[in-house]
Amino acid sequence: MLREYISLIIGAILVNNFVLSRILGICPFLGVSKKMDTALGMGGAVIFVMTLSGLVTAIIQHFVLVPLNLAYLRTIVFILVIASLVQIVEVLLQRLSPPLYKALGIFLPLITTNCAVLGSAIICADEGYSLIKSTVFCFASAVGFALALVLFASVREKLELARIPEPFKGPAIALLTASIIAMAFTGFAGLGG
Repeated sequence: MLREYISLIIGAILVNNFVLSRILGICPFLGVSKKMDTALGMGGAVIFVMTLSGLVTAIIQHFVLVPLNLAYLRTIVFILVIASLVQIVEVLLQRLSPPLYKALGIFLPLITTNCAVLGSAIICADEGYSLIKSTVFCFASAVGFALALVLFASVREKLELARIPEPFKGPAIALLTASIIAMAFTGFAGLGG
């Protein structure tokens, strides 16, 4: 049992990383990864939202949608749950950390449409994960998202000091860097075989 959870956690963080392997959640990944403090803030917000949404959507899936034969409504219900949680995060950040709230800007409400958050809830429902397994999977997936965000932000901060050829400046170097980090993460997929 413990081995199964450890495998689930390592798989969600490294092997099937939502950003670097599944290519989900790219918009906030590229948008807030210019500075480490905004990357950490967004990572924390995504961890909070994705973990709670995993728990709440699993509860709704197991105790409402499936028993009432309403599973076809799950996408709409899951989006409503995620949107509500993002609103809570937005209010909390606005009150507790106005500079971070301002730095995240439009990317904070975009967590609602972050396909990584919705994708984790749908994967849990499709796989039939229990409440605990859904919560663990969503937490680990969010940690993987935050890890990718922080790694990318640290590289982008270093690139600000580097001499980059003119054709590679801006989005070009960001996308090249992201692809190199993604290739490094694909190496983790060979560990399980």
